[in-house]
Amino acid sequence: MLDLLLGGFYGDEGKGKIASYLAIKDMPDIAVRTGSINAGHTIMYNGKRYGLRSLPSACLNGTSTLAMAPGALIRRDVLFRELEETGSSTRLIIDPHTGVITDQDVEEERNSDHLKGTVGSTLQGVGSAESKRILRTLKLAKDYEELAKYMADVPDRVISALEDGKRVHVEATQGHFLSLYHGEYPFVTSRNTTASGVLSEVGIGPRYADNIIMIFKAFITRVGGGPLEGEITHEEAKALGADEYGTVTGRARRVSHFNPEVAKEVVRINSANQMAITKLDVKFKGAYKIRDYSKLPGEAKEWIEKVENEVGVPATLLGTGEDTMDVIDRREELIK
Repeated sequence: MLDLLLGGFYGDEGKGKIASYLAIKDMPDIAVRTGSINAGHTIMYNGKRYGLRSLPSACLNGTSTLAMAPGALIRRDVLFRELEETGSSTRLIIDPHTGVITDQDVEEERNSDHLKGTVGSTLQGVGSAESKRILRTLKLAKDYEELAKYMADVPDRVISALEDGKRVHVEATQGHFLSLYHGEYPFVTSRNTTASGVLSEVGIGPRYADNIIMIFKAFITRVGGGPLEGEITHEEAKALGADEYGTVTGRARRVSHFNPEVAKEVVRINSANQMAITKLDVKFKGAYKIRDYSKLPGEAKEWIEKVENEVGVPATLLGTGEDTMDVIDRREELIK
């Protein structure tokens, strides 16, 4: 069984939380990370905070094989630091075609007034490296001796696991509206962040995806330039407890209210069959750390059921606190 975990808005939806919860709950045989280091997945588990930029969030479960997709980009210093911090070195595999970001890529982006000013890029070298891949000048993981021991055919490993009846999680980065093709260009990232693009990065076809889970937050945030319908001021966001800061950049996130019409469009384009909603405890204070749906405040349940009706798919996973395990898991009840 393959579970594909995607961001529904502009990133920062809590993908790391949902991915780490599912990794611990489901214990997938393989967890694949797509995307690159310009998207950080923040996890709180057993009192410790992790800000992952390379490894799949399943690094916390201690058993899953951790795979870097051929379409992903890594930076070696970031990857090795996370391997050391999580003790995951023996579980990592990297596809030979995974791209490698260099210091030159970072420098090129930092010297770009367009990326710094107009786009509001994180300036991590990702776009520069992706452009070199298209020009066929990018160095790949197979070109680095220090990565040789991690080399593996990731599409083959994933497909073989699925054919053997094992479970695979694919963890995407950023969000639907940051897609290079389907987002609000030019205020986008350097890859296709939709379901089709993520599966392409892994190297598998759409029929392998059993569950496509769109991860939304109970409110919308984005970092950098570009439109944000219904945007509220930072002071208003702070009053709601919705003031947040980027994992990678530390920049304040812009905020607006949850938009079910937009969420419905995202679900349709990505052919999602489930959604997760995080930060429910920010919208409804009485939901904090609740892990049983029946114990949620009535107003929270009414809001969830309204969103489900408007968006058209069940909210199977609800985040109610900062810890990985602060989740209401309704999959058994709602997915037959």
